[in-house]
Amino acid sequence: MSTQTFVIVGASLAGAKAAEELRERGFVGRVILIGSESERPYERPPLTKDFLRGESEREKTYVHPVEFYEQHEIELLTGTTVTRIDPGGSRITLGEGRQLAYDRLLLSTGAEPRRIPVPGAELESVHYLRTLADCDTLRERLAVGGHVAVVGAGWIGSEFAASARQRGLEVTLIDPLALPNERIFGPEIGAFYRDLHAQHGVELVLGEGVDALEGDGALERVRTSGGRVIDCDFAVIGIGVAPRVKLAEAAGLEVENGIVVDERLQTSAPGIFAAGDAANAWHPFYRQRVRVEHWANALNQGPAAAKAMLGEPVSYDRIPYFFSDQYDVGMEYSGYATSWDQVVFRGDPDSGEFIAFWLHDSRVVAGMNVNVWDVNEHVQTLIRSRRPVDISALCDRDLPLESLAGELTA
Repeated sequence: MSTQTFVIVGASLAGAKAAEELRERGFVGRVILIGSESERPYERPPLTKDFLRGESEREKTYVHPVEFYEQHEIELLTGTTVTRIDPGGSRITLGEGRQLAYDRLLLSTGAEPRRIPVPGAELESVHYLRTLADCDTLRERLAVGGHVAVVGAGWIGSEFAASARQRGLEVTLIDPLALPNERIFGPEIGAFYRDLHAQHGVELVLGEGVDALEGDGALERVRTSGGRVIDCDFAVIGIGVAPRVKLAEAAGLEVENGIVVDERLQTSAPGIFAAGDAANAWHPFYRQRVRVEHWANALNQGPAAAKAMLGEPVSYDRIPYFFSDQYDVGMEYSGYATSWDQVVFRGDPDSGEFIAFWLHDSRVVAGMNVNVWDVNEHVQTLIRSRRPVDISALCDRDLPLESLAGELTA
């Protein structure tokens, strides 16, 4: 019987799925899963969507049923912080001073919201949305109604704005960019989402940042860089996240935009691995390091790290993928497009049903299907082919996408 101890720091989706994978692959040693929150591991997408709006039960947010961890002999330590990692001594120190020895260590510490650096940031009624506790607070606030200022038109801000409108609140969405998510998608898709929010009654204040949050003890108004004053009852700040790397950095691990890991998800210290939002991983397909902050990456990278911890051959090369639901518009995006020279459409964006492709030298580098389903696999095949595609065929709705993908891989 194995006497090894595998410790997972971060009771996140990645951490929970890694623990599950260890047991599924027959590891019979000790598995310890440590989380600083009082909750057992949960998934984050419902926190801006159905659970936030009160349309689904709390239980559906959790990764596993409450009995799962005991049944699989996974020691789940919630409300527990790790204060130190000693790679040389293969041990960690917990907040109360207790030390735990490990044979393998996985860091799935995730990310934390970036705080807005303006006067008034500490006023009451200024909220962030990252944790289940944050969501509980905002669920109650949505039930009261009123006017919310959402600062940041990225995915957290946009999805919260959509949910707030669906609950009947007045919403003002503020972002310094001219269009939502313009840096990621460019103007074509940014304009689509701008118009989507406008059609649903969101007031959009784009091209303006926030100079101050003002009020007497609690937030009453937002002052923008363009001189606007927006009266509101509360605000939600969604200006991005930063990977949690302090533990790794203090332990002497290589850190650069996250915890640096190889394609096996191993850090610069033997026996220590990282997965999820905090991991900046070498990606064999892209031949560069990639850090992905989305659900699918945590879902799949955690189990891959578990296999690597067991000594199995691992080369994590999944194409990045994420999804978003806003109002009646659902989308899936695959790829990692840092630059492109053309965006083309299969279908008409004005209809609300289309596929967008980002191309570089006539090669598909990313694709987004909007209210069009069962095509994501074909989009990823086009990306992986790395071969030039006939643009007219790519845009032809009468030509099945799977046939075009098949031609490129034949």
